Amino acid sequence: MPLNRRKDIAEIADQVKEQTKEPPITVDTKKVQWEKVKIVSTGSTLLDLAISGGRVYEGGIPCCILCEIHGPAGSGKTAILSEVGASAQAQDGDIIYMDPEARLDEEYSRIYGISLSKDNYYRPSTVGEVFDLLKGWETTKQGPKVALTDSLAALTTDYELEQGDKRGQQRAKEFSQGLRVNARLIATMLVFCSNQEREGEKGIVTPGGMGIPFYASLRIRIKQKEKIEVEKKLENGVKVKKVIGIMSECYVEKSTCDDPFRTAMVPIIFGYGVDSIRENLQYIKDMKKLTTYACPNGKSFMGMEQSIRNVEENNLVADLKKETVTIWHEVESLFKANRERKKIR
Repeated sequence: MPLNRRKDIAEIADQVKEQTKEPPITVDTKKVQWEKVKIVSTGSTLLDLAISGGRVYEGGIPCCILCEIHGPAGSGKTAILSEVGASAQAQDGDIIYMDPEARLDEEYSRIYGISLSKDNYYRPSTVGEVFDLLKGWETTKQGPKVALTDSLAALTTDYELEQGDKRGQQRAKEFSQGLRVNARLIATMLVFCSNQEREGEKGIVTPGGMGIPFYASLRIRIKQKEKIEVEKKLENGVKVKKVIGIMSECYVEKSTCDDPFRTAMVPIIFGYGVDSIRENLQYIKDMKKLTTYACPNGKSFMGMEQSIRNVEENNLVADLKKETVTIWHEVESLFKANRERKKIR
């Protein structure tokens, strides 16, 4: 081998050693004990179950993975992201909220119950800044540790800012490199990102290259299916209608947490957030093939709004969720593979 070539390789090796001073970690090959993993909720009973209901009775997102939720504009990505942040804080956990789009305002965070301050809210511009924030994040709280980024599509790179990068190739490279280098770090927290969709030559694609889809343990596609419209009556008898929210379909397109390819219908109400009461009432009605909305206290109503009011006024939220979870598991049991264990030869 030429002398110069050997010198180059030696210099590269020294650089690698300098950047990887930490000793190698010992990998525990035992089965993950899911009861010890910190879990956060998406705010939706059915989406939580779709994500990990086969391993955790009420489901949810485990706090040791990279998760991406992507979809068209106005489909509810930020709502789900905010619900996850609120769930972490409610369990005495800690969050950082990275907002490259600079869209989140105080009123929106109040709706979801997220506590934001200068210590946990950031507006990074580049991919590098996001990874720097992850590497520098320390917390003393014992609950879930969740890093939220909304959204990846808004991030740029130093190269693009200085020289331009029309195809976004440098951004894809930096995502891939950052994830490769920080994979162990990400495994100590939940890194939950939202991403937009683009129409590419081969169909729908997400900005940022293939690094995120490759390293993500959980990918959810969300899209708006219909608008939720409510009719009210004025004192003079005139009927008025208004769209109060959207019904979004969440599809688990990749998962190492549980079975993939499950779907959940998630209602998101303006000024309120994910409406798990509404979704649970509808799910029970559909699964039991009822003509009315049945509440846990034995009362039934023709209208959804009346049923929701009955559940809230009589403190039946937990009972309603319990019934939904029970039915979901009954449905899942129908598809359980009751077969003999494979014989290894």
